[in-house]
Amino acid sequence: MTEPDTAFEASLAAFLDGLSREPDLDAAELLPFDATDRLLLEAARDPRFAGAMPGGTVVIGDRHGALALGAVQLLGATGVRVHQDPLLGERALHANADRLGVADAPTSLPLGPELLRGATLVLLQLPRGLDALDEIAQAIARWADPAVVVLAGGRVKHMTLAMNEVLQRSFAEVSAGLARQKSRILTASAARPAEELGDPRFPVWGGDPALGFRLAAFGAAFGGTKLDRGTRLLLDTLRTAPPRGAGSGAAGRSGQDPARVVDLGCGTGTLAVSAALAWPDAEIIATDQSAAAVASTGLTAEAAGVADRVETVRADGCEAVPDGWADLILLNPPFHSGSTVHTAVAHRLIRSCARALALGGELRIVFNSPLGYRPTLERAVGPAEQLARDRTFTVLSARKPRAGR
Repeated sequence: MTEPDTAFEASLAAFLDGLSREPDLDAAELLPFDATDRLLLEAARDPRFAGAMPGGTVVIGDRHGALALGAVQLLGATGVRVHQDPLLGERALHANADRLGVADAPTSLPLGPELLRGATLVLLQLPRGLDALDEIAQAIARWADPAVVVLAGGRVKHMTLAMNEVLQRSFAEVSAGLARQKSRILTASAARPAEELGDPRFPVWGGDPALGFRLAAFGAAFGGTKLDRGTRLLLDTLRTAPPRGAGSGAAGRSGQDPARVVDLGCGTGTLAVSAALAWPDAEIIATDQSAAAVASTGLTAEAAGVADRVETVRADGCEAVPDGWADLILLNPPFHSGSTVHTAVAHRLIRSCARALALGGELRIVFNSPLGYRPTLERAVGPAEQLARDRTFTVLSARKPRAGR
């Protein structure tokens, strides 16, 4: 690693201060960069990576553009390719590029050969999940230049020895650097040849006896192939308190099953496919800002034989849902922004539902009980009632008044 350079440090500080999280959740306690971004950009200044700067640099897991734009602005990289699983992070990167006037803006691509072909340096913000890391590492080893070096950084409190072991499945040489500002870099090189990598390990398939269909999961999809307790409780209420159509008009007639259903934050498609199987005449929109989630849901729906009625969309909240379209929205919201617990993530999703619901339409939500989303739900949608509660989770139903809001 290069020695600290005061001029570079000043340029780096000025660059980072010019970044924004928008249009992602923006709050005083949430920054568009962290110490890991600093550490990775400083490590990438090593002269041995100079040859990667013209066209050979790939960034994976960038939060809001600090790494990809930093490589362009501070390291002189050109033709940078980037993969971000969350859509809002991708949008923030390009908004920052416009704001900073970056002429050679990074190109956003899916995790695959187009992203990685010819890459000799990969800057990686370590994901929290080992499955996500495993899929990324195997993709790099399979499609990047055989001489590729991966600089994988993370916050020490979120790193485990298991991450080294996962990287070693795809790279023969893995080493850990010294911790600095509570961040650390793992360096992986000597990509294993195709015969050692074996077949792609993702998506994985699994399921639960309560479902009656199989779940597909790419590495970064929330929950993997397991049915989490919150979703299980929400699914139970579809049986104990069956939803009904929103009322007169295009969305259905009172007393009928829901005709138009949204699975908001679809994950691996548990709720979307359950709805499609429960209501054979219903149209379903399954939406998530995670690229891995949308891909997983598409495969889950296809395997269950309902892909013709489940439209999968990578989108922010309900932006892909027409005004007043939904009889029913099912929501098991995340409660993290990155590694920070933040209720504003769910509040944003709840507010997005009001426009998408038909008059008389229902938002059914499950959440960790102490988070107390009921006031937000009632302000955004309408009167709420509790449908279920266990020692951890609560399920509430809120219906949009027929007279409008």
